[in-house]
Amino acid sequence: MAIRRVRIFTLFERFWHWSQMFLIVVLMITGFGLHGFHHLLTFEQAVTLHTLAAFSLLLLWAFSIFWLFTTRNWRHFIPTVKGMWQVLRFYSFGIFQGEHHPYRKAYWRKHNPLQALAYLMLKIVLFPLIWVSGLIYLFYFLWRDIPHATQILDSVALIHTGAAFTILVFVMIHIYMLTTGHSFKEHVMPMITGFDDVDLSPEEEAYLLKDEPGVIR
Repeated sequence: MAIRRVRIFTLFERFWHWSQMFLIVVLMITGFGLHGFHHLLTFEQAVTLHTLAAFSLLLLWAFSIFWLFTTRNWRHFIPTVKGMWQVLRFYSFGIFQGEHHPYRKAYWRKHNPLQALAYLMLKIVLFPLIWVSGLIYLFYFLWRDIPHATQILDSVALIHTGAAFTILVFVMIHIYMLTTGHSFKEHVMPMITGFDDVDLSPEEEAYLLKDEPGVIR
């Protein structure tokens, strides 16, 4: 095995990542405004921006789902138990003892087992939960005449807010993880340039050098 600098994040992945981050920040700021945590915007402005950002994010997710399945990149998000305990031990204990990360990034698997599990839960649980509850809330006028509509709306709002705070916790943990191990710059640059250090097999290295020389350094 050889460690080489390889472009593992495509242009679309990087666009997806930063656009998603920007839209989530807008949704958080406007969401906090709707709950009265700040008064940077009027209620009407917060509602408008929140709705526009939500639909933009839904559109981005639709494109990303299409991209994941047409390029087969969904495989990077399938968790595995192999190496999971070592990664959990590292983040709960080893990282504070100066140990090296037990996972070595591979060309066919960008994320360590814990990352893959966290991203999968985000994509199949939290994101659907927040956009389904948000759409139900937004289109309340279509079902407001059913029995106990206001009580149902209160429950939908709680679910939406709970999912939003869970995503906020995920974002905070994600940012914190950028400060661990390597330097902040080393963690962030791969999502800017697309290139990161990857453990390649001789066959993978030979294939990239011959057929895709532009993605390996």
